[in-house]
Amino acid sequence: MSLFGASTGFGAGGFGAATTDTHNPMKDVEVTSPPDDSISCLAFSPPAMPGNFLIGGSWANDVRCWEVQDNGQTVPKAQQMHTGPVLDVCWSEDGSKVFTASCDKTAKMWDLNSNQAIQIAQHDAPIRTVHWIKAPNYNCIMTGSWDKTLKFWDTRSPNPMMSLQLPERCYCADVVYPMAVVASADRGLIVYQLENQPSEFRRIDSPLKHQHRCIAIFKDKQNKPAGFALGSIEGRVAIHYINPPNPAKDNFTFKCHRSNGTNTATPQDIYAVNAISFHPVHGTLATVGSDGRFSFWDKDARTKLKTSEQLDQPITACSFNNNGNIFAYASSYDWSKVTFYLTAAPLGSQPLTYMVCWASVTEHYPISPIWISIRGTLNLGKGILRGLP
Repeated sequence: MSLFGASTGFGAGGFGAATTDTHNPMKDVEVTSPPDDSISCLAFSPPAMPGNFLIGGSWANDVRCWEVQDNGQTVPKAQQMHTGPVLDVCWSEDGSKVFTASCDKTAKMWDLNSNQAIQIAQHDAPIRTVHWIKAPNYNCIMTGSWDKTLKFWDTRSPNPMMSLQLPERCYCADVVYPMAVVASADRGLIVYQLENQPSEFRRIDSPLKHQHRCIAIFKDKQNKPAGFALGSIEGRVAIHYINPPNPAKDNFTFKCHRSNGTNTATPQDIYAVNAISFHPVHGTLATVGSDGRFSFWDKDARTKLKTSEQLDQPITACSFNNNGNIFAYASSYDWSKVTFYLTAAPLGSQPLTYMVCWASVTEHYPISPIWISIRGTLNLGKGILRGLP
């Protein structure tokens, strides 16, 4: 397959080999030409595609593609634009297409052979999630939106195949056929079965007490979806099985992305879990947070395997490549430290009003780097990671 047609996106209208002066205490490899604003999502190419290609979407309204070499060095290949921030990206199973979701209320299909992008979906509010579904009897795109709908699209048609109402705005979602899971505002959780046609399977009471931030499906030893990991803004992850033999024992939550404070004299800082990614071979998981760290966990042994050094910005996105030996993560401002100002209302008037003062991202963080980390082999029998810095 010839990627990106005759044009690679270099030169005018593309992006070249700009470098940045950023600090990484792990000395991981920085991706060449990162976006100019916060990175919202990362996704590595599927196993069917030769080599490793990384897609990243950003609040600069663009989606970029890099080729990642075995030593972690990257080559910028191409980019496409939306008219609003890009919130999610995914690949088709064969790697020939990339799908993007944006605050401009559209989803696009980027054909890497022709290097052309076309609109394939439309919502009444920003589209938060996009996922490719390949079933035996149909292929489609699933989009979740802040308009409180979940829609399924045949990319050849301007109208959705199906539209399902959500209880609230879609905050995060994941798909591993034949299962999909959607987490919404007000801590809603819905599992869908995708066989024959998508339909609601079960609604689940959230195991977490605070706003959902990210979700990822994990598989069992037969390589079938078995449950999901759910992260929240409260520095906590829930491991939840769909049909566990012993729910009270098998389902659990754990704290993460918190400072070391333990009491009122030294209060603990709590940070959001921004993304979760499962290792494609060993089933361990990575979490990244607003504390500027990533951690690796063994959910079966209920053990933390490794925590990174702290970066000077939150980590907003992460992704393993298809064989799990490359881990990409993005460092960006995520508005977790936005300043709130209190405006006092006169006596007898309406309740106090809170105003949010949004600073310019580029004023403080001119570049949002993406880092490539070459991971060693996992030895789960001993509960350790080899080859990690």
